[in-house]
Amino acid sequence: MYTIEIKQFDLLEQQHSQLLLELYQQIPEFDRDLSHQTLMDKLGNQPHLLLLAYVEGELAGFKLGYQLNNEVFYSYLGAIHPEFRQLGLAQQLLSAQEQWAINQGYRHMQVKTFNHFRGMLNLLIKNEYQIAALNQAEDLSKHELTLTKQILRAA
Repeated sequence: MYTIEIKQFDLLEQQHSQLLLELYQQIPEFDRDLSHQTLMDKLGNQPHLLLLAYVEGELAGFKLGYQLNNEVFYSYLGAIHPEFRQLGLAQQLLSAQEQWAINQGYRHMQVKTFNHFRGMLNLLIKNEYQIAALNQAEDLSKHELTLTKQILRAA
């Protein structure tokens, strides 16, 4: 059994951004550049959350999201390093992000993904996310899907 730790940050500081970017560059599915400034521009002044997953002290995954509005938290970017897949980290990060969003008073989660990210699609469907919009592309695998989930604080 591995020791897994998830660290939570509600302020994206340069040191955390650097860790995220170093891991981002090791994810084969990502084919575009990303910088600290790009992240900061995307987050703006909106409340946000960065989750970093560590396995045996080594950074293995991340999940970054931000507020779209008072009711919707947007899960913007996330990934698990290929060496650490199949350990349940994506599920743990998703669950932690949802719980944080519930505790902050959000009512809905939203995420965008592409048809070719089958693992992410399967995870989202398994967690009761529903397809809310489809942005079609010429290549079927490049169709972009927007999924949402209603989240509620337990009564």
